[in-house]
Amino acid sequence: MRREASILHLDLDAFFAAVEQRDKPSLRGRPVVVGGVGGRGVVATASYEARAYGARSAMSTAEARRRCPAGTAFLGGRFAAYRRTSDVVMDLLRELSPLVEPISIDEAYVDLAAGPGHDLSISGVTELAEGLKGRIASATGGVTGSVGVGSSKLMAKIASDLQKPDGLVVVPPGGELDLLHPLPVTRLGGVGPATAERLHQVGVRTVGDLAAKSLPDLVALAGRAHGAGLHALARAEDDRAVVPDREVKSVSHEETFERDLTDLVVLNREIDSMAARVGARLRTSAISGRTVTLKLRRYDFTTITRSQTLPQPTDDPRLIAATARRLLTEAGTGGGLRLLGVGVSGLSLYAQGDLFTTDDDEPDETAAPEPEATAEPPQPVEKRWWPGQDVRHEEHGPGWVWGRGLGRVTVRFEGPLTPPGPVRTLAADDPALQPGDPPDWRTPS
Repeated sequence: MRREASILHLDLDAFFAAVEQRDKPSLRGRPVVVGGVGGRGVVATASYEARAYGARSAMSTAEARRRCPAGTAFLGGRFAAYRRTSDVVMDLLRELSPLVEPISIDEAYVDLAAGPGHDLSISGVTELAEGLKGRIASATGGVTGSVGVGSSKLMAKIASDLQKPDGLVVVPPGGELDLLHPLPVTRLGGVGPATAERLHQVGVRTVGDLAAKSLPDLVALAGRAHGAGLHALARAEDDRAVVPDREVKSVSHEETFERDLTDLVVLNREIDSMAARVGARLRTSAISGRTVTLKLRRYDFTTITRSQTLPQPTDDPRLIAATARRLLTEAGTGGGLRLLGVGVSGLSLYAQGDLFTTDDDEPDETAAPEPEATAEPPQPVEKRWWPGQDVRHEEHGPGWVWGRGLGRVTVRFEGPLTPPGPVRTLAADDPALQPGDPPDWRTPS
């Protein structure tokens, strides 16, 4: 932990949905859900308007549809647009310091102490962060970010989450425990659902409660490494450096159980929970992986791993969970398991459609159905269109797919620098309609 608040954490607010609302003026102020739009799809990001109805990341799209009102836009996502906007933001961060550590496409740490002559007083870093937030909003066409600044990565990360969206919290050196201890223990990065449940059973609900526990108690509860980590974090002890341009080779999550488990139903439920967390991290980082690995530690502390390589990369938590379940069945639970972990490796950047697939056997989807739409007899469906996709028409210009089905595609012709545009329904095989590039919010069209 440093003597000054010199580590900054930036987390862009509802990033995918914010880019969609920027590029699609008719969606501004409305609920927007980005992710898989088929019946087996999973939410990648929900706008704050959609979160008000209970939609959230890693939820099934079907559940989000049940919770959100009519008129909510369910979009398949556009990775190229998100990457372009992220690159602009990361370049702004590198103007502050050569030490920028991207955690995902919408999140990064910055070591301000390595920057050119920054004033690291509380007023100085507050002014610097306010200026950064303004430059980000201006450079991205209105995408906002929440910023935390503190004496460690732990404090900067927690601070950036306290006043979302568009927040700014600077934690003064010496004030770490005053901020940290009243917070729910789940705010700490090492506390997942299973660990939280074990902590709740022994009366630990806040970080302060955790800090009151001795190191031996936490080691007995969570294992040597995890228990020692929790003991340190509860005291704001974090000396991790900001490491630029790190290469992530795998994404994983594991849990140590209070007692050895043999019940497959319980273990499969744990696998589902861990797969959901891994899938959410993959989607947030805009990567997918081909190899699913299951880690097991048996009652006698023997640790083994089992892996399966899939035909193509995935971020789908249900596919990850199903694969891990098969690996568990093959490995067996004889004698009981004291630790279980699920990981994905063989990572690569998403190909378009990786993150936001639509299933050919699913019914046709609509981003936000027009009230006046009428049913038509079933016709062959052109599958190349998905809600939210950028398109261009020879006569009407650039726009995006509003909905598809019944052999037709409905397009709203608008862009980030236009007012809400008109809607046109065209034949799905209209030769004048072609997939388009993401619009440039910086250049009038």
